[in-house]
Amino acid sequence: MNSRSIALGLFVLDLLATFIVFNVVSLLRGAPAPWILVLWPLAVPALALTLSIYLIDGYNARTDMLSVDYASLHAITIAGATIATMLTTYVVLPAGYDLQSSRVVIAFSFIGLVPVTLAYRRFVHLRMLARRGERSLVFLGDAASCGEFERECRRMRSSQRILFAVVSVESIPPFAPNGPSLRPFGEILNEIESGKLAVEAIVLRESARELSADVAQRLVQLYFRGVPTYTLELFHEVYWRKIPLYRLNQTWLFQEGFEIAREPVFERIKRVSDVVLSTLGLLLGAPLIALGALAIWVEDRGPVFFAQTRVGKNHAPFRLTKLRTMRPAAIEPVDPYTRPGDTRITRVGRLLRTTRLDELPQLWNVLRGEMSLIGPRAEWDRLVDTYEREVPCYYFRHLVRPGITGWAQVNYPYGANLDDTLRKLEYDLYYIRHFSFLLDATILLKTIHIMLFGKGR
Repeated sequence: MNSRSIALGLFVLDLLATFIVFNVVSLLRGAPAPWILVLWPLAVPALALTLSIYLIDGYNARTDMLSVDYASLHAITIAGATIATMLTTYVVLPAGYDLQSSRVVIAFSFIGLVPVTLAYRRFVHLRMLARRGERSLVFLGDAASCGEFERECRRMRSSQRILFAVVSVESIPPFAPNGPSLRPFGEILNEIESGKLAVEAIVLRESARELSADVAQRLVQLYFRGVPTYTLELFHEVYWRKIPLYRLNQTWLFQEGFEIAREPVFERIKRVSDVVLSTLGLLLGAPLIALGALAIWVEDRGPVFFAQTRVGKNHAPFRLTKLRTMRPAAIEPVDPYTRPGDTRITRVGRLLRTTRLDELPQLWNVLRGEMSLIGPRAEWDRLVDTYEREVPCYYFRHLVRPGITGWAQVNYPYGANLDDTLRKLEYDLYYIRHFSFLLDATILLKTIHIMLFGKGR
């Protein structure tokens, strides 16, 4: 079963589960006689459910559906689907719509859908893992790139079996005690074609030696037999949803994508949504900001806000405002990074960081147009100067407004050194190149998950 079949199967199961659960809850609730099955009115909750699950990669066969993180994110997104269904049912649709007869039915149906939809996802994922254990990735490159790919797979916590191949026997070094075991690519192709080796995909390092016409033709034939072949850059984007930094150069920007940086209409729509949502957020968040400020003042009688110069779109500096979480003497620290157990953070500050409430005042920066709700992290100007000297093409981050949250923030932990900055940059560049409002919605859901489960620092 391939990834597309798994996605389609889960989609059909979600539609079926919606139909069964809503009708069962309606019957248990005491539907008026004569009771008949509800079908077409369930289009709204079915659409809300499937769209919300799609946003968290719930139809992606590579998503770890056994993890606690996915289970909690799954529950959160179904809660969002519940709210969307309620609003559509009672605010948008005219009177007479069948589901308007009971809010309880809608609420309890979605509650029931959480364990049901999660249960068969776990079952499918376990079956898929059993099959994947028999399938391998094949990586074709030179000895150096094979070693780097092996290290990257460890960083990404990939459990997939990997076979490392080189173009020919002559490409294999005499010894490689610390590197992966290398095999000639021709031998592996023979095993794949004969059915002795089950392969999920073949990954080609772009800088590998030119393939012979015969090998290229065999790869094409395997592709049409269902064995996909990826360049290493495309593999990073499809499997890990990030841009590998080795591909960056001065002409990288001229590839496809980058709608948010190239098309004014996307930026204007995003700006309108930023203004509306930041205004609403400031109104709703004002009591929380006030309580946080009071708690900070009570603890040490110091200033309640923290302001620092950050770098925004087109490298324009601006003053970012947050609730203060460190002792006043540490506001301009020698160490620019926050470390685990950092003694500079106050007790109130630790709570504010964990819940991300310290970032609420940044909504004012969003309203002023200096930031967006979603985008790359706004970095300290002092750190940006260092990064731009050390990291080629780091300035690509400044093609868009920085955000309070972003793709890097929800996929990678807090960065505390240059290597972390490189890893986060890969996610930032993926966001800039592949921006969409669906991707923004995905980031928003994952941010809510992080806030609820206290994963801030």
